[in-house]
Amino acid sequence: MKLAYWMYAGPAHIGTLRVASSFKNVHAIMHAPLGDDYFNVMRSMLERERDFTPVTASIVDRHVLARGSQEKVVGNITRKDREERPDLIVLTPTCTSSILQEDLQNFVNRASVTSDSDVILADVNHYRVNELQAADRTLEQVVRYYLDKARRQETLDRSVTDKPSANIIGIFTLGFHNQHDCRELKRLLQDLDIEINQVIPEGGSVQDLRNLPKAWFNLVPYREVGLMTAIYLEKIFGMPYVSTTPMGVVDTAECIRQIQRHVNKLALVSLDRTFNYESYIDQQTKFVSQAAWFSRSIDCQNLTGKKAVVFGDATHAASMTKILAREMGIRVSCAGTYCKHDAEWFKEQVQGFCDEILITDDHTEVGDMIARVEPSAIFGTQMERHIGKRLDIPCGVISSPVHIQNFPLGYRPFLGYEGTNQIADLVYNSFTLGMEDHLLEIFGGHDTKEVITKSLSTDTDLTWNYESQLELNKIPGFVRGKIKRNTEKFARQNGIADITVEVMYAAKEALNA
Repeated sequence: MKLAYWMYAGPAHIGTLRVASSFKNVHAIMHAPLGDDYFNVMRSMLERERDFTPVTASIVDRHVLARGSQEKVVGNITRKDREERPDLIVLTPTCTSSILQEDLQNFVNRASVTSDSDVILADVNHYRVNELQAADRTLEQVVRYYLDKARRQETLDRSVTDKPSANIIGIFTLGFHNQHDCRELKRLLQDLDIEINQVIPEGGSVQDLRNLPKAWFNLVPYREVGLMTAIYLEKIFGMPYVSTTPMGVVDTAECIRQIQRHVNKLALVSLDRTFNYESYIDQQTKFVSQAAWFSRSIDCQNLTGKKAVVFGDATHAASMTKILAREMGIRVSCAGTYCKHDAEWFKEQVQGFCDEILITDDHTEVGDMIARVEPSAIFGTQMERHIGKRLDIPCGVISSPVHIQNFPLGYRPFLGYEGTNQIADLVYNSFTLGMEDHLLEIFGGHDTKEVITKSLSTDTDLTWNYESQLELNKIPGFVRGKIKRNTEKFARQNGIADITVEVMYAAKEALNA
C-alpha cells in the first residue's frame, strides 16, 4: 500500500466490484468508511447506466469501531437478500476491514444460513494485489464456485455444442471500449460460423456458468481480466483458450489462425471436417480493414521515422507498440506498462519493437521519460494525455484509466478488423493535430500575446524577461515547447537564472554544436 494522488490501477475492492456489477442479478457489499463508495457514481456516470449500480456500502463509523461490525455486515447481507433477491451476494474486503482485522468469512457463513442467495467472500489480498489482479481473481473465484456447485448437484453437462462455439471471457464494466470490442468479437466469430456460448462477466448470469464447458474454446481478449479463468477451465475441463489479442492487422490474423487450429482439432473428430479461415483473413485485410492500405499511403509514409511513446495496461500497450512499429513504420522510443505483475510477458512482446522499455506505476517517472524523449505523439492513458497537454505533445488514449470521453456513444472498437480502422484514424490524427497551433498562427485565430509555458518541472528558479518572451512567441507553436525546455535546460546547466534573448541563442548554438 502507498499514499498517492494518482493511481493507474485502483485498490483491489474496485476490481471485485467491477466484476460483480457486470454479472446480472449479482449484488456486491463492501465494508468500508463513507467515501469509499465512489464506485457507484463512477460506474453510473461513465457507463451511462440507467439502473442503479448493484453495490451497497456497509459503512464503518464510530459505532462500528466501538461495538464491532458483525451485526451490521450480516444485517446488510440479509436485507439485500430480502429486498433484491439476487442470485449471488459478494462481500468484498477493503483496506479498512483488513486494518480492523474483521473476520469477514465468519460474517458470510452466518449470513448464508438465513439467505436464499448464494453468499461468498471475495478472496483477494488488498495489500498485495491491485484492481486488475483482484478482478481477474474474483472472476475465476465466481466461475469456480458455480462449477463446483454444479458438480456437487450433478447438474454439470460436460458435452460440447454440436457446432463450433466459444466463450468470450473478460468483457466487464468500465473496461476500455469493452462494449464495442465485444460487439466486434461477436461479429468476427459469427463470420467464422462460430456460435457464442457465453460472454462473461458482462451481462452474464451466474446460474448459466455451469454451461461454460460446453464451448469448444475460450477467447480471452485482454490479459488483465479473464486469463486466470481460462487457465482454470483448461486445467479442470481441458478447454483450450486463445489469448492473442486481435488488435491490429497482424495479430488479428494470428488470433484467427489460433482459433482455426483449436476448432479443427475437435471438428475433425465430431464433424469429420476442418475449417480454413485464410480466405476470410485475406478478404477482411484487403476490403474491410483500411489499415493495410493506409500504411502504404503517402499520408502514413509521412509518419515514417517519427517518434512515439506508448504507455498503458499490458494488453493495449504491447499491441499498440507492435502496430506502430510493425504496421506503420513509426519509431517507438519507449514502450511501457503499469502492470508490473505482468512485466516479463510485456518485455517479451515489445522486445525489438521499441528503443527502451519502462515498467512503473509512478506517473512522474512516465512524465519525466516523455519530457526527456520529446516524442511527436504519445499513446497512453488519461494521465499521459494530461502530460502531453503540459508539454504540447498530442496524445491518443489507448488504455485505461480513462475519462468520460473514452466511453463514446458511437461504435468505436479497438479489436478486430473494424478496430484496425479506428486505430489508424487515432494514430494519424494524433500526429497531424500537432500542427494545429502553427496553422492557427498563420491563418489567425490564436492570441499569441502570452506564452503558454508547459513543463513537468515545478521549479521556479528561472525567469524569462520581456524580450525573451516576445522572441519565444515568434516561434511556431508546435516546436515552441521543445525550444523552451532546451533553453531552460541550458540555463540550469550553466547556472543562469534570468533567461534573455542572448541566452536563447547561446542555447541554440550549444545544441547545434
